[in-house]
Amino acid sequence: MGSARRVDTPTRPRHYAAYNVAWAALLAAVAAGTEAEGPPVRELPLFGLASFTLTKSLSKEKVGTWIREPLVDEERRPKGQGLRYAAGELLTCTRCLGTWSALGLVGLRAARPREARLVAGVLATSAVNDFLQCGFNWATSCANRSATAPPPSSP
Repeated sequence: MGSARRVDTPTRPRHYAAYNVAWAALLAAVAAGTEAEGPPVRELPLFGLASFTLTKSLSKEKVGTWIREPLVDEERRPKGQGLRYAAGELLTCTRCLGTWSALGLVGLRAARPREARLVAGVLATSAVNDFLQCGFNWATSCANRSATAPPPSSP
């Protein structure tokens, strides 16, 4: 019977609970403070791509260094303990930070639909650019490898 290795962190469940409560409180505030609904289904791809870009920018890109620096070291390890450490974990986890990004974008959509579509459009276009750049780099790499590969030998 294998045992899972437990990784000790300088946090307690209450530290994570504090962030969960904060997220839920923000969601409740958006729900109570706006008359609008969230994005219609047809806008979900737009907001999904926008959330992807916002999350990636804050969590991984140089442009997000200013927000990570107080909470994460150069090796991308959270600093400190307790709430500070948990915040550092949040900022280095794209899945975790993605829920916060989505909440912010959908909250903006509920409060200011026109502005939210503009912001989401810019961020989504950036996400499409990221995917296209990745595909272009892959295709170029494949073409370069095949151009430099030795010809197949004949029997």
